[in-house]
Amino acid sequence: MAAARFVERLNEQIANEFAASQQYIANAIYYDAQTLPRLAAFFYQQAIEERNHALMMVQYLLDADADVEIPGVAAPTTAFADAVAPVALGLDQERRVSDQIAALMGVAREERDFLSEQFTQWFLKEQVEEVATMSSLLTVIKRSTASMMAVEDYLAREHSAARDTDTTAPAAAGGAL
Repeated sequence: MAAARFVERLNEQIANEFAASQQYIANAIYYDAQTLPRLAAFFYQQAIEERNHALMMVQYLLDADADVEIPGVAAPTTAFADAVAPVALGLDQERRVSDQIAALMGVAREERDFLSEQFTQWFLKEQVEEVATMSSLLTVIKRSTASMMAVEDYLAREHSAARDTDTTAPAAAGGAL
């Protein structure tokens, strides 16, 4: 069974993941309204990933016979100063989530909850990729504010291929939704 302190913190992280999903939906809607379909699609996909991360955490708690709490989340930011702002917010969010996951692993380690520590390792690996992706996108969008079509082209080139399923990813509650 997972350590009580880890369970408490993982339930908090579930809220963080659902909040990140909601924020990415808000980002996607902003770009959809600007008729930037590739940016919108990118953020819709990010929203699904964050939701799935929350569901992976839910499944872990179910498997560990621990209580699962599905909390409400604060409303996301929906108004942006310019086309750069949603991506900048996304990068800040990914960095914050990286810190949260590292702290979560720290709790597991302090509690000598080795199974929970092992569970968090996949999320740390995932965060390296997420921060790098968002950082690159922010660089491109800052360079291309005069021509947002260049950002759309970048996404078409770099992010249009179907993502491979990571067979090392934890199972998500509800299966492959």
